[in-house]
Amino acid sequence: MAEETNQKPAETEKTAAKPAAKKEKPPAVEDKPFEEFMQQYYLPALQQAIAQEGLTDVNLTFAKQKYPLIGFDSTEECWQIIGSWQNGQRQFNVYFPDADIQGQKGFSCHEGKKPSTLESFLIDERKITLDLLVNRLLYRLNGQKWLGRN
Repeated sequence: MAEETNQKPAETEKTAAKPAAKKEKPPAVEDKPFEEFMQQYYLPALQQAIAQEGLTDVNLTFAKQKYPLIGFDSTEECWQIIGSWQNGQRQFNVYFPDADIQGQKGFSCHEGKKPSTLESFLIDERKITLDLLVNRLLYRLNGQKWLGRN
């Protein structure tokens, strides 16, 4: 009988030592459906970041349309972030042909005319995040001398 009483406390210790169930993390905003991510997270974050750079008249849109490039007569449409200011004199486009922030991305910009060059955008990054998309676009616009005191 002494052996039986020794076993019962050991069993209760084992059951009491089970780890608590882990709480599930909510999905990252980058894991949301593409259109939801762009409209609810990316556009507002980009608008705020651009305003912090001193540009208050920027109009940002998210649309699926043809590439607006000189000499590129494709009928293919892709999702784009289109930003313009100074009454449309300055404009940039960020292209998402795969409708996926982790997929291919492109960039074009122009002053007063249609763009003639499509550049790759964020091609070397392993994981694309909301902050990375916002910061690298600001970096690219600053390289154009379109932000701040440039």
